[in-house]
Amino acid sequence: MEAPLLKVEDLRTHFFTRSGVVKAVDGISFEIKPGETLGIVGESGSGKSMTAWSILGLVPQPAGRIVGGRILFRGEDLLTKSDSEMRDIRGKEICMVMQDPLTSLNPVFTVGEQLLECLRMDAGRTTRGLLAKATDLLVNVKIPAPESRITAYPHQMSGGMRQRVVGAIALARSPTLLIADEPTTSLDATIQLQYLRLLKDIQAETGAAIIFITHDFGIVARMCDRVAVMYAGKLVEQADVVQLFDSPAHPYTEALLKSVPDLNEDVDMLPSIEGQPPSPDALPPGCSFGPRCPYVFDRCEEYPAEFAVEPNHVASCWRHESAP
Repeated sequence: MEAPLLKVEDLRTHFFTRSGVVKAVDGISFEIKPGETLGIVGESGSGKSMTAWSILGLVPQPAGRIVGGRILFRGEDLLTKSDSEMRDIRGKEICMVMQDPLTSLNPVFTVGEQLLECLRMDAGRTTRGLLAKATDLLVNVKIPAPESRITAYPHQMSGGMRQRVVGAIALARSPTLLIADEPTTSLDATIQLQYLRLLKDIQAETGAAIIFITHDFGIVARMCDRVAVMYAGKLVEQADVVQLFDSPAHPYTEALLKSVPDLNEDVDMLPSIEGQPPSPDALPPGCSFGPRCPYVFDRCEEYPAEFAVEPNHVASCWRHESAP
């Protein structure tokens, strides 16, 4: 069996505020193998992005702190690394594509200058060689006329092109793990499809693993091998992508999938999940989804363990306590 590239064990990231402790990430565990794509889905505020920031060692301080767990990358715990060691890992081994390219790119530097800044971290290339590599990266992400675009500023490019530039920067040092946080949010449908194909092509060429954070189940179906569902800082279900779509085991997953439009059905109104996600600094006792769950019963006053529903499929719901 192939060893995981990344293994997260009981990760807990908390924020200490005047109103109390916010458990942004509350005891989650998952793993991803080389060349695999893991989708992390859930409503806004469920802890998806904070999971990514925790992996990268970029939890906002002083309020935020990783208070427990392990993040094993190639078998080594990232939480034991120094700041300088993490700087070497970020960009070279693990890289992240942000959801808003305008805030990711520096407006006062050209696209070429920002690519060269990344490439200079690897010694052994002349300036001419680095410029050629930067141009090649723009070619790889399907930017037209890359020789002229390399001298352009971010505001001179369309949203789709800026997102591709962010992708080129993320891939500049050939990372083995790419974290994509809502990378298609600012793209129209056509450009979105092109960008997803591009990520798949790059993954096929490099063998990189991808963690894909998204709200869009259409993207999950197209891109992901496995899916992890987050709610109120916890993972409530993990499964292979086909298993999750065919037989969702957690009521929250079931409700999310029901809210996805079906083009073959004529409906007046899409189903929605009743109520609102709980405040992270005032979580309800027991199962956090209990107040919104149509199946809630007395046992839900205690938070459920993780139960195996079928091979490679687990869910934290008391309804599966007696599952084989």
